[in-house]
Amino acid sequence: MTEKQVTIRATVLADKQKVWEYYTQPEHITRWNFADRSWHCPAATNDMKTGGRYVARMEAKDGSFGFDFDAVYTEINPGESFTYEFGGRLATVGFVETNGQTEVTISFEPENENPIELQRNGWQAILDNFKKYTETN
Repeated sequence: MTEKQVTIRATVLADKQKVWEYYTQPEHITRWNFADRSWHCPAATNDMKTGGRYVARMEAKDGSFGFDFDAVYTEINPGESFTYEFGGRLATVGFVETNGQTEVTISFEPENENPIELQRNGWQAILDNFKKYTETN
């Protein structure tokens, strides 16, 4: 495990309650949790409690590749932030509302196989997709 943290963020033009709901409820997760249009998230489950599991199935639409993003919650502050562990690494997601807009900040420990910039860009693309979905629904 590496010690370095990568942080990404997006400001969503919606109140924090809606942003939290769209980020954590499986019926919404499956609509935004992919980096580009050639991928999709056909299934997601989310047991939002400390020790609960979050699982999102990520697949290429052509069926050439897929994997489960599987995480366990280590801390939850409802409506404010949560931390989960996945593959021996941690990620924290925070939500801060100002004037009806919500900044979503994600800090994660990168893995050691791919360049950090590639990981940052992938996570940011998913967060940008979340922002677009939330603002248009």
